[in-house]
Amino acid sequence: MTQIKIAKNENEINLELGQANRHGLIAGATGTGKTITLKVLAEQFSKAGVPVFMSDVKGDISSIAEAGSINDKIQERIDMMKIDDHENNAFPVTLFDVFQKTGVPVRTTITEMGPLLIGKLLDLNNTQLGVLDIVFKVADESGLLLIDMKDFKALLKEINENREEYAEKYGNISSASIGAIQRELLRLETEGAETFFGEPALQLEDFIKFDDSGRGMINVLDASVLYQKPKLYATFLLWLLSELFESLPEVGDPEKPKIVFFFDEAHHLFNDSSKELIEKVEQVVRLIRSKGVGIYFVTQNPIDIPESVLGQLGNRVQHALRSYTPKDQKAIKSAAQTFRQNESFDTAQVIGELKTGEALISFLNDEGQPNVVERAFIRPPESKIGVIDESVKKDLIENASLNETYKETFDRESAYEMLQNKIEKQPEEEQKTKKSQSTKKETTSKKKEKPSQFQKETSKFLSTVGRQIGREIVRNIFGTKRR
Repeated sequence: MTQIKIAKNENEINLELGQANRHGLIAGATGTGKTITLKVLAEQFSKAGVPVFMSDVKGDISSIAEAGSINDKIQERIDMMKIDDHENNAFPVTLFDVFQKTGVPVRTTITEMGPLLIGKLLDLNNTQLGVLDIVFKVADESGLLLIDMKDFKALLKEINENREEYAEKYGNISSASIGAIQRELLRLETEGAETFFGEPALQLEDFIKFDDSGRGMINVLDASVLYQKPKLYATFLLWLLSELFESLPEVGDPEKPKIVFFFDEAHHLFNDSSKELIEKVEQVVRLIRSKGVGIYFVTQNPIDIPESVLGQLGNRVQHALRSYTPKDQKAIKSAAQTFRQNESFDTAQVIGELKTGEALISFLNDEGQPNVVERAFIRPPESKIGVIDESVKKDLIENASLNETYKETFDRESAYEMLQNKIEKQPEEEQKTKKSQSTKKETTSKKKEKPSQFQKETSKFLSTVGRQIGREIVRNIFGTKRR
């Protein structure tokens, strides 16, 4: 299979699998059909043997695990589009959950996430980010593993209590900045985010799985709760991007992607993000193509995506946008300009006229060039439309093969344990030091009490010789005589 069927007008509109790793955009106002488009793309990728990752914000993505049924509305759409190959199918699904309740647990470590993403998660200012960088440097140079929240808090406490000592090596460390970081960590804990940090950490190769018939696994993140915490949601997705980039090998231009990631509600990725972070996302999007990964951003409006990233999204599906305000009109005009124009219609005008399930589509051809934009209806999904049945969901959660790997946590020796050990040993070390100093004083005192005549004369001689040798050393080093 070199193409997958996505939409139809008078002709089939297909996506070239060999160009699917050149990324894409699915955009449109609420209720215009983005979710259906997302499901159709995921289904077709799975059938072509391409694993998929996507988040389920509204609870209507997970139902891809159930076979669909044909009602009057769907039959009408099938007849109108003259589709003769529609089948009802269920697809292989693994459910994941950051909060470890409705799917395979998703975890990472503080160290793996790194200061840039932790800084976004904690919403730190530049001064606080500087202190955070120092914290990670201390951890690296001291061999302190930052795995979970307690490791992070223990190291913050250690640095705060010994600020002067650490400042000599790393620069000024503000107690107020450390306090701000600690308060933000407390906020995260109250939101339940501490479950995200720990071991075993998720290995992204576990997303690249297949069922017995060779269909790609559809990995669905339960984001119904996570989405209510935009910072954590955005940071999680950005972490996935960075991990993919760092962990996967180069493969060049494969016949089909190794995996495709759909990032729903993508505007959260870029809201309140630093310039440095946006530049990193741009870099990852630009370079990850050669690792066989396709990234598809799903958002209401194309202007939600920075231009530097938007320009790298070759496959476009644009659903209807509404022009109620001057801002809306500007967005429509901007979206229209990103397409290769079709002489048979006014792109900007059509964007405002599209029906539910209808879209303007431009995919890359087999040579990597954008096709002329076409107006077409998205094919009906083969899976269930709507929310997943609770019994099916329960079965997926309980029988997931990855439960064996990730369900049980473990806590190896890391920063918290090592720093606790240091604290426990400190009184003992202090006692040893005091005892040693006391012994030295007693020995010195005894020698002073009873100096022999020989010791007195020897001391005078050595003192004279020592001063003479000292003068010679000073001359040799500085090139001058002391006066």
